[in-house]
Amino acid sequence: RLLGTMGALATQSFHETKNFSCGEGGALVVNDKKFIEQAEIIREKGTDRSRFFRGQVDKYSWVGLGSSYLPSDLLAAFLCAQLEARATIQARRKNIWQRYNEGLKDWARAQNVQLPFVPPHCEPSWHMFPLLMPSLGNRQALIAHLKARDIFAVFHYVPLHLSPMARELSPQNAPCPVTERVSDCLLRLPFFNDLSENDQDFVMETVRQFRCK
Repeated sequence: RLLGTMGALATQSFHETKNFSCGEGGALVVNDKKFIEQAEIIREKGTDRSRFFRGQVDKYSWVGLGSSYLPSDLLAAFLCAQLEARATIQARRKNIWQRYNEGLKDWARAQNVQLPFVPPHCEPSWHMFPLLMPSLGNRQALIAHLKARDIFAVFHYVPLHLSPMARELSPQNAPCPVTERVSDCLLRLPFFNDLSENDQDFVMETVRQFRCK
């Protein structure tokens, strides 16, 4: 709601599961310079503190809505080092993604499991490697199969239109059957920057042992 009047924007999360992480927080990018001051006010707990530091006002005060979004200097430095090594990190994640894709394609075809599809003119963010299982039962069975071998795989998001808040805001929510089916069937394999080839091979071999019913 705070950003609702700011026009077109892009956000990037730095949550612990992301390609680049400082635990929490994120980045906001707006496409018009006229929104910079409003973004600063939101970031600075609703004050014009940024203008004060630039010498544009002789004191700062509360001028709008905002909250405490600033990361600590230590977390910012941790994030900055990753951003400086962005190319190396992305290349590593791309290699993990492609090894999964190559190593599981025959198993997926035989088990009617859908691997990620990337159009020829696109490049993914190399953020995760999901499997779209044939059914909820198969998804849950594969999670249990992996867990029994100390491999932690999780399902993905619950559809927002089924959340308590969405139901409160729109009690007559129309059903979204495709979204709901995908939510029931989606599984994320272990995927992180330091995943070794040996560990990834173990994950893939364990997945290939699984048979859909």
